Amino acid sequence: MPEASEAPSILSILSGIAKREILALQDYSLLSLQAVLNVFMPPAYWSDTLEQMDLIGVGSLPIILAASLSIGGVLVLNTASQFQRFGMTDLTGDAVSLALVRELGPTITALLVAGRNASGMASELGSMVVTEQVDAMRALGTDPIRKLVTPRVIATIFIMPLLVAVFDFVGLVGGFIASYFTLRLGAVQFWTRAIDALEFGDLMQGFTKPIVFGFIVATVGCFQGLRVRGGTQGVGRATTSAVVISSVLVLVSDVFLAKLLIYMFQK
Repeated sequence: MPEASEAPSILSILSGIAKREILALQDYSLLSLQAVLNVFMPPAYWSDTLEQMDLIGVGSLPIILAASLSIGGVLVLNTASQFQRFGMTDLTGDAVSLALVRELGPTITALLVAGRNASGMASELGSMVVTEQVDAMRALGTDPIRKLVTPRVIATIFIMPLLVAVFDFVGLVGGFIASYFTLRLGAVQFWTRAIDALEFGDLMQGFTKPIVFGFIVATVGCFQGLRVRGGTQGVGRATTSAVVISSVLVLVSDVFLAKLLIYMFQK
């Protein structure tokens, strides 16, 4: 009788997983590169880009407004006791503006957009893959990456800094409301300190990160959607993976971006 085949070793299993992840990273890099190169070559689907700007920007405004107002107030509430303890309530505006503009605004906005729009892109494109609409586009001579991915990438990159600006401003409003009722700070005192605390380097940090984060969110969401396999269950898995992977990549890239931007603008 022929001998039974041996069970795969742990090393072979790990090597198989590593190969799949490397191939996925390669496919993601090629997709991202092609999506960027399509911007400089015709045809351009500007109507699709404007539609995606509306869906991403206007659609995300309610959660951005609610989150930023709450976070600005929570920042003051958590630091009010320390400011009062040391008699430094005048620095409340400084702390809130620097925290929001440098770090919290870009990062939390990116995470909220990832939760809402990366999942939406993955589910929409995944459904098109499952229903063979993407194959039909290829059969008709239309490049799916140019038609589906590039408009979403451009729209997210352009919209993300605007959403961050809204987040920062509404967060400062929330911080002022909490400061007024908790620390009895006047509007002139709070807003003067909040504006004077910001320098050019702080603004560059706050509005450079969203561009990178927007690129990550859009490309990961589209990539996960286009590689859906296994029917409707695959669409669900791709949606979950898009949110998780894009959120983790945003947080990891934030570390390197913060170090680079601090080195560049705060020497």
